[in-house]
Formats: sequence, C-alpha cells, structure tokens
Amino acid sequence: MTIAGLIFAALAALLHVYIFYLESLAWTTPRARAAFGTTADQAASSRELAFNQGFYNLFLAIAVALGMLLYALGHAAVGLTLIFTGIGSMTAAALVLLASSPRLAGSAVKQGTLPVVALVCLAIGLMW
Repeated sequence: MTIAGLIFAALAALLHVYIFYLESLAWTTPRARAAFGTTADQAASSRELAFNQGFYNLFLAIAVALGMLLYALGHAAVGLTLIFTGIGSMTAAALVLLASSPRLAGSAVKQGTLPVVALVCLAIGLMW
C-alpha cells in the first residue's frame, strides 16, 4: 500500500504543478478561464491573486517531490513528513474550495481525490 500511496502522491503533485501552470502562467487564457469559470474581465482583475495562489500549489508539489526523494534515499521519517504535509494541505485546500465555492465542487473533487487516496494508502501502508 505504501507504493500505491507514493504513486498517488506523485500524481497529486503533478496535478498541482498543472494547477500552478494554469493559475500563474496561463490565467488569462481561454483554457484557464474555462477551467476556473471566469470571464476575461474577471481573469484580468484577479491575475495577481491567481499568480500568487499558483505558487502555493507549486510549493505543495515541491514538498511532496522532496519528500519522495528523501524517502527513496532512506530518510523515511523526514520524507513521509513532507509527503503527508503536502498531500494533507492539498486535501485541506480542496475541502476549503468545496466549502467556500459549492459551484466549483467538481474542481474540488478533481483537486482532492488524488491526495486523499494517497493519504489513505500511506496510512494503511504504515500500519502494516
């Protein structure tokens, strides 16, 4: 189960790198506006906020990636701490999105499913 948890954590990290791209680099493009349900005017006026938010997603992905590297190098406690911090924060962010913007429930589910599965698999893997 630990290997499955690590795979799902890696997938969650990759998804958050993609979210970083959408929010920080492509925010005003039609693709990003469609993904987040914003108009051109809304995207233009919220560009700075989205740019900053995108970096939060990138930093969570980096924490998971660094944790995986450290875990692979034999530093299990530190590696897992970083992985759990990253995927736990991803899960919490998805819950906040769901609670604060019910119209974006689909996005919250997409954002939160991989880290939740990773959390469950890693927790089960650590118990045995």
